[in-house]
Amino acid sequence: MRNPLFMTITFTIILGIALLPRNALGQNWGCKPDECCSEFGYCGKDKEYCGPGCQSGPCSPTPSSGVSVPDIVTQDFFNAIINQAPADCPGKNFYSRNAFLEALTSYSNFGQVGSSDDSKREIAAFFAHATHETGYFCNTEEQNVPADKNYCDTSPQYRDYPCAPGKRYFGRGPLQLTWNYNYGPAGNKNNFDGLKSPEIVARDPIIAFKTAFWYWMTSVRPVVTQGFGATIKAIIGDVECGGKEAAKVRARIDLYTKYCSQIGASPGGNLEC
Repeated sequence: MRNPLFMTITFTIILGIALLPRNALGQNWGCKPDECCSEFGYCGKDKEYCGPGCQSGPCSPTPSSGVSVPDIVTQDFFNAIINQAPADCPGKNFYSRNAFLEALTSYSNFGQVGSSDDSKREIAAFFAHATHETGYFCNTEEQNVPADKNYCDTSPQYRDYPCAPGKRYFGRGPLQLTWNYNYGPAGNKNNFDGLKSPEIVARDPIIAFKTAFWYWMTSVRPVVTQGFGATIKAIIGDVECGGKEAAKVRARIDLYTKYCSQIGASPGGNLEC
């Protein structure tokens, strides 16, 4: 027979968990479309969730740093990147500054973080990673993907993002969106079916940039003020950091410092990962 005291304590704990308010549930539970995901991964609608640090959802605009992203990402700035790609690249007739700016209207908090230098560093970091991932905006899709590599994770925690038959979730877009558990929520946020139609990320340039912004704001923005090295960890740390791919890390850093110089921002510290 079980100890009555044990049963009372157990019941109290279970009841306490059951009575937790909806907004006490963390990011891994998923936020509703009309809720914000806070800096710490909790869901809610108040300013504590939708204010500074908000990762996704109907976030409130952050106080302006005085930086205008369109003024930083000029046509000359964009052309200087894409013109380094070979003439026969699929990205030549796909990626454009206009598509970037159109997608930006859905993510107005991008490039508005902390000080003016912080905001400029965020822009430089985004383009450093996008340049590296796509080969100067040459590729719209990941190259040389093995035929049996679908990037479909069927783990229980991703049951809300079941893979569609015959679909493959390899890298696509400026930041090479990968895995079903990214395509699903990226599609939900940007009004397309990421699980049934992942190909659209490599066919619609505005959606491509929107998915890049979505990934950036949910997975990279929370660490962006910790230095460029932290953004490398957030994007591909398990593959490149810790001495695994030192040359690739150096290439990302070189692009970042180059873009910082071009837009007039100090690169800051913590560049390595």
